[in-house]
Amino acid sequence: MRGFAFFQRAFRVSQEHPTFTKLLIITTVSGGGVLTFSDASPFQRSITGASSQNEGKKKKVVVLGTGWAATSFLKNLKSSSYDVQVVSPNNFFAFTPLLPSVTNGTVEARSIVEPIRNIVKKKPYNVEFEEAECYKIDPVNKKVYCRSNQSSTLDGIEEFTVDYDVLILAMGARVNTFNTPGVEEHAHFLKEVGDAQKLRKSIIECYERASLPNVSEEEKKRMMHFVVVGGGPTGVEYAAELHDLAFDDMAKLYPSAKDYLKITLLEAGDHILNMFDKRITAFATDKFQRDGIDVKTGSMVVKVSDKDISTKERKTGEIVSVPYGVVLWSTGIATRPVVRDFMNHIGQAKRRVLATDEWLRVEGCEDVYALGDCATINQRRVIEDIAAIFEKADKTSNGTLDLKDFKEVVGHICERYPQVELYLRKNKLKSFYDLLKNAKGDDKKQIDIETFKKALSEVDSQMKSLPPTAQVAAQQGEYLAKCFNRMELCENNPEGPLRFRASGRHRFHPFRYRHFGQFAPLGGEQTAAQLPGDWVSIGHSTQWLWYSVYASKLVSWRTRMLVISDWSRRFIFGRDSSKI
Repeated sequence: MRGFAFFQRAFRVSQEHPTFTKLLIITTVSGGGVLTFSDASPFQRSITGASSQNEGKKKKVVVLGTGWAATSFLKNLKSSSYDVQVVSPNNFFAFTPLLPSVTNGTVEARSIVEPIRNIVKKKPYNVEFEEAECYKIDPVNKKVYCRSNQSSTLDGIEEFTVDYDVLILAMGARVNTFNTPGVEEHAHFLKEVGDAQKLRKSIIECYERASLPNVSEEEKKRMMHFVVVGGGPTGVEYAAELHDLAFDDMAKLYPSAKDYLKITLLEAGDHILNMFDKRITAFATDKFQRDGIDVKTGSMVVKVSDKDISTKERKTGEIVSVPYGVVLWSTGIATRPVVRDFMNHIGQAKRRVLATDEWLRVEGCEDVYALGDCATINQRRVIEDIAAIFEKADKTSNGTLDLKDFKEVVGHICERYPQVELYLRKNKLKSFYDLLKNAKGDDKKQIDIETFKKALSEVDSQMKSLPPTAQVAAQQGEYLAKCFNRMELCENNPEGPLRFRASGRHRFHPFRYRHFGQFAPLGGEQTAAQLPGDWVSIGHSTQWLWYSVYASKLVSWRTRMLVISDWSRRFIFGRDSSKI
């Protein structure tokens, strides 16, 4: 009986885990015989021919990138109906919100990266990874042209093409220099892990050079002047991290250089952190002033040389040049050249960013999706579909509607056009019916097309583009993966809103971004948080909230343990100031 139970368990394991039990070999101890069991169940054996045909019918999905959007898609894709091929110059996913912490030695670079093969190795779909950079997309022939980023290959071939059935663009964006002279050559960026490592090395080099006995006073002042261009979250957090490094650690290690330290934050707008609540902006500005960080608003950089940075003051128009040791450029993002070339091919040459619809499908191109920083959702305007919406609700075709006639379509209107809900919230209207009643202006029950147009005439003013953040990209990747998981089911049973310009329903619900809040670390173990519901929290307790949220969002338990150990090491031993 015990032997029979053993074989039962072995058979059950082979059924539940066919990919791990291609061939089970059991050697009996008593007689030394060998028994072999195929992993194919009776059901599988009966459809061997059919399964091989299905393998050939799998759609090939090519994913360009390994950032937030691409990794979120790969993690949440559970359907085995696809063969996935990932192409990216980086064979890892990087937790980019912690890049400022890498620049000052609080966190090590390897602690925030996870190999992409580790992320997808246990997925039910077939997946391949190519470490290469895509330099051209051919949407007509459904090909992407790639170039290996290795210095050389074994057979000397550095370029190759990849065919696709479905293409997912998740390549991110590049830093926007606004064509400012000298930025590409002399400024540092903070988009990739390599940028953070390079910046960290440059900071240490400035300290080392300023500590040499033969360096002049003027040269020491120049080397110890750190300039941050851009008062957004990245620039502010980097300035705060740099201040903590300088006063908590470097002042003890480089006592002769600390008196020359100067940190300047340049912002072309009226204030820093302009996407945050005014209370956070005011607190951050006051704290930086107390910490000795020179915040200059209304200063636009016009030129960067190897030793000087020139700014134009908005109020006076005066151009001022100041020497610097290290300058970080953090002023927004721009479209990558390969995406720009793709946009020219599909009729989006006049757009600033690649446009998709609400289902993340690239406009003007079949079977291509775009996620994250490389694209923006071109939300359809209500005013363009007024007549179609009215006609869909007017089932009797008499040209007028009662309020009750909108009952069947009002939910679909709010889902298809999210600006309607935003408009209702802003104007403190309880429902869509209140909007229609305000437009009527009388007690008549009937609504004609002109009244309907009047009611929705200002709704489109609430349309907003989504911010280029990791939070948006991750949600888009998860959404698209869930759509792919239900693709076959929703082909026959659409779950989306009504099609106002056609019959039936959309296959899926459109993508909707849910904002869970944002953080702004300000140094000195203080962080500002703006959470949903207009809730603002600032101080030391919020810093611990920041620790817990970021630790939970890391992609694996390995990276969680590494980052937490780095934080613990910093508390006990201080930051690492070695130049490696």
